[in-house]
Amino acid sequence: MSKKPVWVIEKERAKRASAAETVWLFGIHAVRDALLNPAREKLRLVVTKNAADRLADAIPESGMEPEIVDPRKFDVPIDPESVHQGAALEVKPLSWGSLDEICASGEGAPLVVCLDRVTDPHNVGAVLRSAEVFGARAVIAPHRHSAPETGALAKTASGALERQPYLRVQNLSDAMEDLRGMGFVLLGLEGEADVTLGEALAEVGDRPVALVLGAEGPGLREKTRDTCDRLVRIPFTGAFGSLNVSNAAAISLYAAITRQ
Repeated sequence: MSKKPVWVIEKERAKRASAAETVWLFGIHAVRDALLNPAREKLRLVVTKNAADRLADAIPESGMEPEIVDPRKFDVPIDPESVHQGAALEVKPLSWGSLDEICASGEGAPLVVCLDRVTDPHNVGAVLRSAEVFGARAVIAPHRHSAPETGALAKTASGALERQPYLRVQNLSDAMEDLRGMGFVLLGLEGEADVTLGEALAEVGDRPVALVLGAEGPGLREKTRDTCDRLVRIPFTGAFGSLNVSNAAAISLYAAITRQ
């Protein structure tokens, strides 16, 4: 019997690890939205009596049998400092499908957000929330060096994690090239760029757009920057011209969706 190549072994190992992975969501809003999401595989629901009453609309519809616990003995594997509001739900990560299925012909505007090594779950959660509000088809991030599905991300996303496709890909630059092949124009946000986002969007017209944002501090990596079609900036009038990545995403999404 021939020996499997290393890359095949690693791919199979990653697939098994992914199948075994579970996530604990917490907080009333995040748990309710997950309970009501038929695409979400739900494993265990732990709630206090008060939280169960607040989730009385969602628990029966989910088909889950809740474990009612004493608030002083809320023993689930989440950060003790988490504001769980007496509700925690163990789930499997969502599977959204392929990049092509979601971005080429998926629901929503022909608009996506690419995040380059944005690892803070609060930032990613906020971006997902904005992406849902403005109707983007997907938020795309590399599988490594990005925020995975976590309770903190879900809580910040305020339910958007259940509805807004969040695609984590093996290689962001390759995914960007695939987007270009689908007709997307890749606009990288860079504070020192010569062209403003508005000017670039005016040139793009009604073509599909991928907004590419980097982590705060280091910004876009060189490979990501080189893969963009155009580097653009959000104009500012103050001396301090740096925005939080989630704020930059919200502004850029609004500009892209309202272009004439």
